[in-house]
Amino acid sequence: MKKIKILLADDHKITRQGLRLLLDKESDMEVVAEADQGRAAVQLTAEMTPDVVIMDISMPDLNGMEATRQIVGKIENVKVIALSMHSDTLFVTEMLKSGVSGYLLKDCAFEELANAIRSVIAGKTYLSPSISDVVVNGYLHRLSKAETAGSDILSDREREVLQMIAEGRSTKQVALKLHISVKTVETHRRQIMNKLKIFSVAELTKYAIRKGLTSLET
Repeated sequence: MKKIKILLADDHKITRQGLRLLLDKESDMEVVAEADQGRAAVQLTAEMTPDVVIMDISMPDLNGMEATRQIVGKIENVKVIALSMHSDTLFVTEMLKSGVSGYLLKDCAFEELANAIRSVIAGKTYLSPSISDVVVNGYLHRLSKAETAGSDILSDREREVLQMIAEGRSTKQVALKLHISVKTVETHRRQIMNKLKIFSVAELTKYAIRKGLTSLET
C-alpha cells in the first residue's frame, strides 16, 4: 500500500516530534521531512514532493500564509493543512485564501488530524468543527473584491520584506536572506510604504501583526 507522504512545518520542535510519532504509527502515513520555518517548508516541499504539508501559521522569517501561497502556487499535487492555535476570522480567512485544503486547531484530537489528511488526499476540503460558522461566513463574505484585505495590494516579495522588517531585521539582513541587493530592499520598502500609506517602521510592524504576517509570539 502506498503511504501518504507528510511534511511537518512548525517552529516548535516538541510539536513536530509528537506529530511524527503519532503519524508514523498510522499504517498509511509517513513523515518524510520537518521544517522549523516557512522558507524551509517551501524548499523541502519542492525537494521531497510530499502529498500533504501540515502547516503552522506563526513562524519566523516566512509565515505559514506566505509559505502556503508559494507552495500551492509553484508545486503541483501538494495539499496543505493548517494546524494552528488561531481560531479568529483573520487567520482562517487568510489561510483559506492562501490555498489550504484544511484548517484545524491545535487542540483537536489526533484522530481528527488523521481524518483531515485522508479527506484532503481524497480531494475534499476539511474544516475543523471547532471553527465556528461565524468564521466561515466571515471568510465567504470577504471573498468579494470590495472587501479584499489591504495586504493583497502588496506583491509576494513585498509581503516577505514587510514580515522581515516587522521582525526587526535590518535592510542588509533582509538583502542577505532574500539574495537581493540592499538597494532592491530599499525600493521594496519604499513601495510598501507608498502602497499602504504608512511611513514608519513602528506603524508597519503594527500593520503586519494586524494582518497576520507576523505575530508577537514569533
